Amino acid sequence: MTDLVTLSDADLTLTVAPLGAELQSFAKSGKELLWQGDPTWWSGRAPILFPIVGPAPGGRLRIDAFESEMAQHGFARQSQFMLEESSATSCRHVLIDSEATRAQYPFSFRLAVTHALEGGTLKVSADVTNTGDAPLPFCLGFHPAFAWPLPGAEGRPHEVTLADKAEPALARIDAGRLGDARLPSPFSNGKLTLAHEQFEADAMIFPEGAGTALSYGAEHGPRLDFTFENLPFLALWQKPGAPYLCVEPWHGMHALQGASSQLSERPGALSLAPGEGASFGYTVTPHL
Repeated sequence: MTDLVTLSDADLTLTVAPLGAELQSFAKSGKELLWQGDPTWWSGRAPILFPIVGPAPGGRLRIDAFESEMAQHGFARQSQFMLEESSATSCRHVLIDSEATRAQYPFSFRLAVTHALEGGTLKVSADVTNTGDAPLPFCLGFHPAFAWPLPGAEGRPHEVTLADKAEPALARIDAGRLGDARLPSPFSNGKLTLAHEQFEADAMIFPEGAGTALSYGAEHGPRLDFTFENLPFLALWQKPGAPYLCVEPWHGMHALQGASSQLSERPGALSLAPGEGASFGYTVTPHL
């Protein structure tokens, strides 16, 4: 937790840790919006998921004939990033491959994570570059957790509202893999009223149709507005009863039930040619 970077712009403040390039605090007018990582429930706050999303089946990453141990959601969240650039309102942390990463994931890469405050909005982006001479397979996701209830909305129902008013089908995880079944959508005309029991079967995952923007908060009350870039999958998660909600946009998902454990065969997995890059990002605009 050393070398935290603090950013501020008007009434927004945030802090970012070099470990995992992970957001540690996000507040508006002194009101904390980010989950503060109480290990009684879950010690994470906003981990970056790379090079996989979800667990590796059997704890083993498989890429063609290569195989290694791999922790859930990959190693980036437990890696020390280097602060490359910082100003009063933005910072960029970078992770490049090392002997330690190549033992788990035999590729050359650069992962740059930028946090910025601009016009009342938090902007988070991740840029992945293939710095090697072989194709780079990977998945990437964001896993930020926000207060439930939001400040000023204590005792009020909270909702997730999709900007496109869609009713995307629900998928569930079974034994660490994504099930084939598509269950009825919990959304009605784009709106989902949250309840802790919805998470007793783990995350709610929406592989298709959740769109590129949503709001989370109390009806006619405090809310957070989100947009997503190049992140087609959405998951919502909490430990049942915990005072947070994770709003997780992903590019890539868990290995499928009954399918290969190969990284390249995960839904949404990407491959970059040598020298190629890809960008992903989300924004959060609080209204309190």
